[in-house]
Amino acid sequence: MLQSVRIIEIEGIGPGPFAAMTLADLGAEVITIHRAAAPEARAAQPANPLDRGKRSITLDLKDAEDLKVAKALIASADGLIEGMRPGVMERLGLGPDEMRALNPKLVYGRMTGWGQTGPRAKLAGHDLNYIGLSGALWYGSLPGQPPMTPATLVGDIGGGALYLVIGMLAGLMRAKDTGRGTVVDAAIVDGSAHMMNLLMSMSSVGGTVTERGQSRLDGAHWSRSYRCADGGYIAVQALEAKFYAIFLDKLGLSDDEEFLQQTNKALWPHLSSRLEAIFAERPRDHWAQLFHGLDACVAPVLPPAESANDPHMAERNVWHGEGEVLQAAAAPRFDGATPVTPAAPPQRGADSDAIRKELGL
Repeated sequence: MLQSVRIIEIEGIGPGPFAAMTLADLGAEVITIHRAAAPEARAAQPANPLDRGKRSITLDLKDAEDLKVAKALIASADGLIEGMRPGVMERLGLGPDEMRALNPKLVYGRMTGWGQTGPRAKLAGHDLNYIGLSGALWYGSLPGQPPMTPATLVGDIGGGALYLVIGMLAGLMRAKDTGRGTVVDAAIVDGSAHMMNLLMSMSSVGGTVTERGQSRLDGAHWSRSYRCADGGYIAVQALEAKFYAIFLDKLGLSDDEEFLQQTNKALWPHLSSRLEAIFAERPRDHWAQLFHGLDACVAPVLPPAESANDPHMAERNVWHGEGEVLQAAAAPRFDGATPVTPAAPPQRGADSDAIRKELGL
C-alpha cells in the first residue's frame, strides 16, 4: 500500500519504533538511523523485532560527517519519525524548521508522552503516568481496587504509536496533494484521552459515571474475567440482553430471579461473587468448550503462546515464531493481499554501506 513512501526513523524506544514498524508492514521503505557503537557493543545487541522490514544505518548524530548523511537521508524521504524529548532534535540541527527547509514535503512525526507543549512537555514519564493523567486509567481495575498497571497497549501503542501512524498517513496525503509537509505532534496523553470518547459518549444516557464500578462496562458481573479451577481465566462480556440470555441459559441460570436483573447495579457485587464460585468449579477449557460457537460473548483468556495455537488465530495465521518468541502478522488486512510472514529484523548497521552508496556518499 505504501511502496512509494520512504520513512526515516531516528532510533528510539517503544511507540516510535512500533509506528515505524507498522508503516513498514504497510509497505513503506523504512530506514532506521541506529546509534553508532563499537563493534563489540553492536555484536552484543540482538536485532530488535520492531525493526522487522526495515533497513538499518548506524550514525553518530553528534559527528559532523554522520550528520551530513542523516540530512541527506531526510532530504530524500517523505516522512521522519523521532521520539526524543522536545528540543533534542533542534539541538542536533535536525528540527522541523531546518528539515522542512531542506525538504518542504517532509511529514515530521514527533512521538512523546506529554506532547511538544504544556507544563509537563520536558518531563520524564512512562505509559502509566500518561494514561493516569489522561483519564484512560481510571476504570482499569475491579471496583474497590487501585487501577492496575496494564500492558503498554493503552498508552504507548494505542494512544501513542497508532495515533502517530494516523497522523503520518494524513500528513502524507496532504503532502501528496499540496507538496507541503507538516509536523505531527503525537502525544500519548492526547491519544489515550481521545480513545476515551467512546466511554464518554455513554455518559449522556448514564452508561458511564465517575464512580468506579457503577458504569455499564465497569463493575458488572457480566463484564469481567473469572478465575477457573485450573488457574486459567475466562473473559465474559455479555452486554446485550439477548447475549446475556444465552450466557445464563448455558450456566443453568435462566430462571434465577437475581441473575435476571442484569442492570441492577446493587446486585452486581453479589452476582460477581456467585459467578466466581461457579467458574472456580471447572477448568478454563471446560468453560471455553461449553460456550464454543455460541453468541454468549465468552472466551478464554490466553497467553500469546497458546493464542498462536487457537484454531481461529491459526487459520488467520496471526502469530509467527516459536515458543515465547512470537510476532503478530501485519494488520489490518486488505482485499486480495495475503498477510506476509514478518520479515526478519536487520542487524544494527547492516545496510550502512549500501545506503551511503545510494546517497552518493
